[in-house]
Amino acid sequence: MDMDSASSVVLQALTQATSQDTALLKPAEEQLRQWETQPGFYSVLLNIFNNHMLDVNVRWLAVLYFKNGIDRYWRRVAPHALSEEEKTSLRAGLITNFNEPVNQIATQIAVLIAKVARLDCPRQWPELIPILLESVKGQDGLRQHRALLTFYHVTKTLASKRLAQDKRLFQDGFLNAVFERLKQFLECSRQVGPESPCREKLEKTTILYTKVLLDFLEVHPCAFIPLIQRSLEFAVSYVFTPAGEGLAFERFTVQCMNLIKTIVKNDAYKPCKNMEDSKPESLEAHKIKTAFFTHPTLTEIGRRLVSHYFLLTEEELAMWEEDPESFAVEETGGDSWKYSLRPCTEVLFLDIFHNYSQTLTPVLLEMVQNLQGPTNVEDPVQLLMKDAVYNAVGLAAYELFDNVDFDQWFKNQLLCELQVRHNRYKLIRRRVIWLIGQWISVKFKSDLRPLLYEVILSLMQDPDLVVRIETATTLKLTVDDFEFRTEQFLPYLESIFSLLFQLLQQVNECDTKMQVLHVISCVIERVSIQIRPYVGCLVQYLPLLWRQSEEHNMLRCAILTTLIHLVQGLGAESKNLYPFLLPVIQLSTDVSQPPHVYLLEDGLELWLVTLENSPAITPELLRIFQNMPALLELSSENLRTCFQIVNAYIYLSASDFLQSYAEGLCKSFCDLLKDITNEGQVQVLKVVEIALKVSPVLGAHMFQPLLPSVFRGVVDGERYPVVMSTYLGIMGRVLLQNASFFSVLLTQMAGEYNQEVGQLLGVVIEMWVDRMDNITQPERRKLSSLALLSLLPSDNSVVQEKFCGIVNICVEALHDVMTEDSDTGTFKDCMLMSHLEEPKLSDDEEPPTEQDKRKKLLALEDPVHSVSLQQYVYEKLKAQQALMGDQGFGALMETVDTEIVRQLQEFLQGL
Repeated sequence: MDMDSASSVVLQALTQATSQDTALLKPAEEQLRQWETQPGFYSVLLNIFNNHMLDVNVRWLAVLYFKNGIDRYWRRVAPHALSEEEKTSLRAGLITNFNEPVNQIATQIAVLIAKVARLDCPRQWPELIPILLESVKGQDGLRQHRALLTFYHVTKTLASKRLAQDKRLFQDGFLNAVFERLKQFLECSRQVGPESPCREKLEKTTILYTKVLLDFLEVHPCAFIPLIQRSLEFAVSYVFTPAGEGLAFERFTVQCMNLIKTIVKNDAYKPCKNMEDSKPESLEAHKIKTAFFTHPTLTEIGRRLVSHYFLLTEEELAMWEEDPESFAVEETGGDSWKYSLRPCTEVLFLDIFHNYSQTLTPVLLEMVQNLQGPTNVEDPVQLLMKDAVYNAVGLAAYELFDNVDFDQWFKNQLLCELQVRHNRYKLIRRRVIWLIGQWISVKFKSDLRPLLYEVILSLMQDPDLVVRIETATTLKLTVDDFEFRTEQFLPYLESIFSLLFQLLQQVNECDTKMQVLHVISCVIERVSIQIRPYVGCLVQYLPLLWRQSEEHNMLRCAILTTLIHLVQGLGAESKNLYPFLLPVIQLSTDVSQPPHVYLLEDGLELWLVTLENSPAITPELLRIFQNMPALLELSSENLRTCFQIVNAYIYLSASDFLQSYAEGLCKSFCDLLKDITNEGQVQVLKVVEIALKVSPVLGAHMFQPLLPSVFRGVVDGERYPVVMSTYLGIMGRVLLQNASFFSVLLTQMAGEYNQEVGQLLGVVIEMWVDRMDNITQPERRKLSSLALLSLLPSDNSVVQEKFCGIVNICVEALHDVMTEDSDTGTFKDCMLMSHLEEPKLSDDEEPPTEQDKRKKLLALEDPVHSVSLQQYVYEKLKAQQALMGDQGFGALMETVDTEIVRQLQEFLQGL
């Protein structure tokens, strides 16, 4: 192609290809497609998009065709590959113009250069990076911007290379150069100053470069070992020596600190306890670190972290005054250390302190020593320094365990600090109460607790809101601690609870309200029923807060959690909350309402504890169950709680509940059982078992559609033991407590199996005897033997045929339940319960809920707990003997193993 004529022909085709008229557009596109493989085509495209006089749309299209060509024809091995000569001239042409006026085209050119760099850099294109850097340093703002943009895309693309050879090049060609480039960028930032329009781009590129180091360190720690020394020298000099002054901006400081932290903490760089077991590269890395972190270096880093980076900044102090809630509830958890300076410095301090505590403990203790006694309120520098040092002592509490007598320090120094009422001293009051919170679970004598409660009581009335919020947080840590004793706290409960409630009303932000509610929840949970006299105010306020928090689902979750603990604390008295409580449960568990996404889990938990603590069913409580079918359909991880709720309704009021809902429930269960894990099946069947236990007649009637599948499971010998055990539990209940229903079911199933009733009964008994070992719960084992015994006395030949098996099961069950009275040498059934036993509660035990009481009353009626197995066996065998006569019965007994007969006689002696 002659260059000039070619240019005009291509230009014409590109112009037509931007047309809206398909008559022009289609042939032009076809023509361009044919030229894609022609030598010289891409040189023409380069000239066209570099010519700023031409139409923007035409230039844009030229860039796109060029970019597609790189993907298809740039590699040497591609069919129709570009010649090396043309590629050389194209590379040269691409980096002559960093003055593209149109942003979108500039971005496309940058991406296109990056694509070529990925294939040709650094071997065929060593001049790319130096020219980019040259342009970045130049005075022309547009050139600087375009060069940085290109640099960004080139770096991003090169970092994605994956071949081993490329990785090595990247490490040698590139990673070592990163440090040089970073220094140049940082110098550049220093020269252009903070006001320059280029400053932001320079900072972005600097961050990108440090990110390359951090990512490489994270993904390839072993390959990074040769760079440890240089990385530590670089990062420490910029963050902890005068070299960084006036240079480092916050995000860069954070990156440098994260580099140090990751090297210090990295497990790949630590030798094993037993040196011989260590990998050579771990020893190598450890050696480099040990040589670098000398005593003076560590001391300097430790001191600078505390005395420079831990100091509250002007911005933070201003925030304390202007927006105390945001200051007090600042988010420092999660990954915030990766981006924010304060959490980043604290995490670095902790990791360095943990790894080099022998060196750093004396340094920190000396700093504490220099600050003993009250600090002059007129000296803001000293106040800030004390705040910083106390912060360090709180963070390092676990590391300082052996070196600080915290109890003495609390009594002799910290208590005095808390007495200073001056407004400026609020810094120290807030820090000291925070510090105590950090040490509570580490080392704090339990008989000092009352003294601490006095302090909390006083500081909850502090004029400063930040101090009050911090005090509430420390109260939570105190109450949550293992050493907490309710009786020590009770004298302060009323006053502290009402102050917490006042604080809840005083704060406005959702996050703060959540935090305070969390404290309130904790207190209620720990003091349990002792809270009852003091919750009136809270009960009146929560409905208002619920209404106000309609837009804030996380706050509503906190309210739900508080209600859960409140209901548990109130017990049966919680019925007074129903006008508010039940609509809240209704909304939170209604899957047709959008908020259920956030509220469902806590809403279900609240529903369950409400039922467990309810003294009696109410129509409203019954009505909420309308939400359940949709929840069972979801069959999510909340299914277990849903089943517990169903059980709670059955315990609360079986007849009302089953008559209203059993039909729908039975349908839901049938659907669930088709497609559910074994564990899930057991949960479903347990509900049926409980219904039969509470109400043998109504339960069997209501869950009738489910029972054939249970029967089939028994007859077919269900393989999964826990499911089989549950099947036999249900069968046992029906046979023992609703015999007429059992015979109807047996007849129905005989028809299905095309067998005679007696024959099928024989199969059931045989399977039951055979699979008795699947049953592990003593209650169900006893139930099985009572159920099978209930078939006696019988003249049915099938039952007599299985007599031996029935006796075997009875003797097994007797072994389970009989205990020997050591005084009289006689046996008694340990599962029998009398009405008299009222267990004495120890201090840590929760008082029984209303549901516990219901279960207790039910157990007293349950044959498992009201019938003596020993007595029942004796009576049934006697009756069988009376029916058959001595001779017939003797022959029957001979079918039983003599050893079993001997054990049976031993259990029955004395009756």
